[in-house]
Amino acid sequence: MINVNGVSLQYGQRKLFSDVNITFSPGNCYGLIGANGSGKSTFLKILSGEIDSTSGDVSIPPGLRMSVLKQNHFEFDEHTVLATVLMGHKRLYEVMTQKDAIYAKPDFSEADGLVVSELEGEFAEMDGWNAESDAAKLLTDLGIETPMHSMLMKQLEGGQKVRVLLAQALFGNPDILLLDEPTNHLDVETCMWLEEFLSNFENTAVVVSHDRHFLDNVCTHIADIDYAKIKLYSGNYSFWSESSQLALRQRSESNKKIEEKRKELQDFIARFSSNLSKSRQATSRKKVLEKLTIDEIEPSSRKYPFVGFEPERDAGNDLLSIDNFAKTIDGQVMFNRLNLTIEKGDKVAFVGANDLARTALFQILMGEMAVDSGTFKWGVSTKRAYFPKDNAKYFESTLSIVDWLRQFSDDKTENFIRGFLGKMLFTGEESLKASNVLSGGEKVRCMLSRMMLLKPNVVILDEPTNHLDLEAITSLNKGLERFRGTILFSSHDHQLIQTVATRIIEIAPKGVIDRSGMPYDEYLADERIKALRKELYS
Repeated sequence: MINVNGVSLQYGQRKLFSDVNITFSPGNCYGLIGANGSGKSTFLKILSGEIDSTSGDVSIPPGLRMSVLKQNHFEFDEHTVLATVLMGHKRLYEVMTQKDAIYAKPDFSEADGLVVSELEGEFAEMDGWNAESDAAKLLTDLGIETPMHSMLMKQLEGGQKVRVLLAQALFGNPDILLLDEPTNHLDVETCMWLEEFLSNFENTAVVVSHDRHFLDNVCTHIADIDYAKIKLYSGNYSFWSESSQLALRQRSESNKKIEEKRKELQDFIARFSSNLSKSRQATSRKKVLEKLTIDEIEPSSRKYPFVGFEPERDAGNDLLSIDNFAKTIDGQVMFNRLNLTIEKGDKVAFVGANDLARTALFQILMGEMAVDSGTFKWGVSTKRAYFPKDNAKYFESTLSIVDWLRQFSDDKTENFIRGFLGKMLFTGEESLKASNVLSGGEKVRCMLSRMMLLKPNVVILDEPTNHLDLEAITSLNKGLERFRGTILFSSHDHQLIQTVATRIIEIAPKGVIDRSGMPYDEYLADERIKALRKELYS
């Protein structure tokens, strides 16, 4: 349990939150959400004691152990992988090292025997005899195989370090678990494993994530940072999002009778509660929505950008053919003998363990990289817009956002450009910022604006949700669902793939899996596909 009492945080004139009073209780998982810059990670640091609040305090009952997902990927570079995980239980690791030091003494005394006896008793109480095997299992479950357990952390790649640090946070059944973006660098199978872990976690968990599917599957409550306050809501992210938008619509309909509004909200709660009861998460937790009152639902101040792609013309039926593609980068095979035909109207999610392979494919198709062998042909009537994973080259100038976007628009009038930017949440002075000093999220919104102005009938997107907040991700999701053209995209956002893709193409080291008309969840659950994936990745 965590009690937050009157906590405020202010930097100069900027107030992140004020007079926050919350209790985080055992048996629940709280999703901490808020717009970019609202203070989500900062609030986690206040909970963990890493930074102090301006006023107020955080209290935790004596004897409870808190575990935090570390963000410094170099902190444990001189330690082995297994030791790094064991260090997640600070007192257990202290006892282990103290015991080892005493047993290694050449002049072991009677006093040493008394000390080590006490340590052994404490060690047993903490289930220390199973500690190494438990830590090893966690690592293996997270994709860090046994031969790597004795390696130094500095020998691991960045994504592997993240998994080890996640294992460290989860180790030893902590009473309180704080996780900031835990799904970063995880493949879909490991994400599903983590969802299962947190769904069955019986203590208190607080997570920050931009993955809507993850928040829906693990959260019993949403802690929303809004209006410089933090308020708790029962239910998962989708329930919070839909109910807050419903409340906002109702507030704008001032002539609507109170009882009509109440009935609409009650119907919404009943429908959503029924859907939630079918989920895996609901089977391991109490149905918190049953206790929900109408008064809990409030409109959010969140603003959603508008994302919509309108083709200038329809594409022809012959859209894209790929014949015997082969590409190797730095000795690693991206794909070999790749043959694909993309049909008009396909919305294709390219998935697989190797992100670089998908990026290479998109770069080749857009003429930014040469293929080693093979050919491809676009239909003559296709008009393509491309969102690259790395967009740095587009933002090297000091042009204002207005002038930057004007380069890509047929209508170059000030009113049109500013109006367009306003829909993408660049208003007033914001639209005059220099393009080379924009944040990651601002650059993504600029790139999406550029793509919309091109009026394509084929959209290619390589990890478009990186750097976006939940509201912008939702808007992009809806825009791609509405788009009547063809989409080729790569993403780690489960919900984006589930709701947009009409076709899944997985590029594996030893071949390709290609399935049309199969939802992503069904694709992941299909036993025949699981068996095929094992063959192609072995």
